[in-house]
Amino acid sequence: MKLLIIEDEKGLREVIQESLEKEHFLVESAGDFRTALDKIVSFNYDCILLDIMLPGGNGLDILQELKNLGKSDNVIIISAKDSLDDKLKGLNLGADDYLTKPFHIAELTARVKSVLRRKSFDGKSTIEIANLKLDPDERTLLINDQPLLLNRKEFDILMYMVVNKNRLVNKTSLAEHVWGDHMDEADDYEFIYSQIKNLRKKMRDSGADVEIQAVYGIGYKLVQP
Repeated sequence: MKLLIIEDEKGLREVIQESLEKEHFLVESAGDFRTALDKIVSFNYDCILLDIMLPGGNGLDILQELKNLGKSDNVIIISAKDSLDDKLKGLNLGADDYLTKPFHIAELTARVKSVLRRKSFDGKSTIEIANLKLDPDERTLLINDQPLLLNRKEFDILMYMVVNKNRLVNKTSLAEHVWGDHMDEADDYEFIYSQIKNLRKKMRDSGADVEIQAVYGIGYKLVQP
């Protein structure tokens, strides 16, 4: 799962990022309005943590731009402003939750997980598809009720494919989602091919009733034959 922290206070931004990365989220950040706007226009995120007061602009304008773009990124507002008007404006513009500073990082992490479950998995703590059962919080996979060990990237790829079941996922979207900004450091998509190859073999050997099909030159699709 890929998250974006939009927060101008460097210390808080780094604490939040470190905490969420320990929960195995892929985390990017922006410290001002312009950087944040560039990121939301260029990339998609599973959840955005959004401060309202930003250098160069207002976080509510970021929400409005997400709405204008027709994007469905989950948004949690994290702001020191605790007025009812701000909350209502944010929620009316599409925010999913509102957390007032100061807050405990554990509460923020719980809110993030709750929003992701509610939006992506109908509120369920586990996801079942065919004979697969995934637990996003524990990052575990069962096939025919038997555990299958995946590395971090393999699990992230599978989760993204499950969320987009039966949809064609292009290589660029997959790379952005699983590797984030680090994908720019790669000369080609060999790093994706190797992870996909290993994941497909593990699933096949474990008797999975779904498979990740390659669509030549474009990307991949998770299907149940």
